[in-house]
Amino acid sequence: MSFSDKYTKTFKYLLPTPFTIAVVLTLLTFFIVLFTTKPINSGFAVYSYDVLHFWEKGFWDNGLLVFAVQMMLMLVLGHILALTKPFNSLILMVVKHCTTTAKAAFLVTLLTVLVSLFNWGLGLIFGAIFARKVGEYAQKQQLSINYPLIGAAGYSGLMVWHGGLSGSSLAKVAEDNYIKEMMAGIFNESQIALLPEKISYAETVWLPMNIVVMLMVIVILPLAMFWLGKRTTAAHFTLTTARNNETETVDFTTLEGAEKLDYSRIFSLFFGGAILCYLAVKIVIIHHFNVLDFFTPNNINMLLLGLGITLHKNFTAFLSALDEAIVGAAGILIQFPLYFGIMGMMKNSGLIADIADFFVSISNTVTYPIYTFFSAGLINIFVPSGGGQWAVQGPIIVQAAQEIGVSLPKSILALAYGDQLTNMLQPFWALPLLGITGLKAKEILPYTLFLMLVGLIIFVSCLLIF
Repeated sequence: MSFSDKYTKTFKYLLPTPFTIAVVLTLLTFFIVLFTTKPINSGFAVYSYDVLHFWEKGFWDNGLLVFAVQMMLMLVLGHILALTKPFNSLILMVVKHCTTTAKAAFLVTLLTVLVSLFNWGLGLIFGAIFARKVGEYAQKQQLSINYPLIGAAGYSGLMVWHGGLSGSSLAKVAEDNYIKEMMAGIFNESQIALLPEKISYAETVWLPMNIVVMLMVIVILPLAMFWLGKRTTAAHFTLTTARNNETETVDFTTLEGAEKLDYSRIFSLFFGGAILCYLAVKIVIIHHFNVLDFFTPNNINMLLLGLGITLHKNFTAFLSALDEAIVGAAGILIQFPLYFGIMGMMKNSGLIADIADFFVSISNTVTYPIYTFFSAGLINIFVPSGGGQWAVQGPIIVQAAQEIGVSLPKSILALAYGDQLTNMLQPFWALPLLGITGLKAKEILPYTLFLMLVGLIIFVSCLLIF
């Protein structure tokens, strides 16, 4: 049995589905809170009810539920955008240059990373479709390539997304008063007053450290995959029936009444264009040409909506893409509230403060970002969602960073790097790619582990240098 076969078998044996993990973590957190934070003058029965009430408060927290919807839309709208004809045309234009494994791995990794730094949902599906098109082209031209390596290249965007424009934690802290609202009930009023109103993209995405990280992943990852492609064995392979994302062509003259609006290119172009024009005016009037200040979850999703409607040929095509994309958001819909409940128990019981105090006791300004990075990578294996992980780990990071005196933007980026790194180990977000490419997790695993090793060197080096 090969290493990848053993790893896949072990992973499936030790870890159930992400939803089951969320339930197990909920129960585990309940008992940890119950036995470590119970007031001396309170009985277990009474405090059990209190902890359940904490859980319910977190589960139905309005601000966090808004966060869940924002992240669902970011994934779904990015997926919809990846299914548009312009993106398909871009892929087909580049595919003809993918004549060897090395060239294909380089180009797929490069474009997937660039797209993922803009939007993670778009990058995930773009990379998957790109890898699939490379496979179809190689099969048609009877070329020998390492198709699993190309599949891994199409997944590379999940190792860079959280430091980009759609990073869950970076997008949320850029919202006005979000940090102060998140820390309410953990910090007292004087401590909350010292927190920033927001941490804009200028302080996170465009932080010099993160710019260096982005440049390094844009340059080094494609070159590393090119190098690996030169040294792996290529082979002929057989793909299942080719995917077809085009909607059925309809004769417009046969349509009657309001049905024509569903298939009208002019109407969809007008509506999508109006959204994009409004956003352009908003950048001028509200944000005074400060594009960095523009990027918040709501604005990003509005931009994706406008682009998706504009680039699909009509509303029917847009809704057809939506039907395909919405499946990927199921995990967020059902799992995020459970993570919010976990945060509710930790926050209202005082456990967050206890954990933060532990990190403070073992850390200094140099080691704290590194501890945050590795702990985020570990937690991501069990909480395979940047948004869900931020909901649980974010308050701990903010409190510890404030007490140690470490830069908040750097601490948040350390979490982002750790979270995205172990996506190369955790197959949860690879499921859409595996479905599109027809590959199996064990086939791409050796190459995603290679990507993870390269990423580990990049992220740790930059956290230490900066």
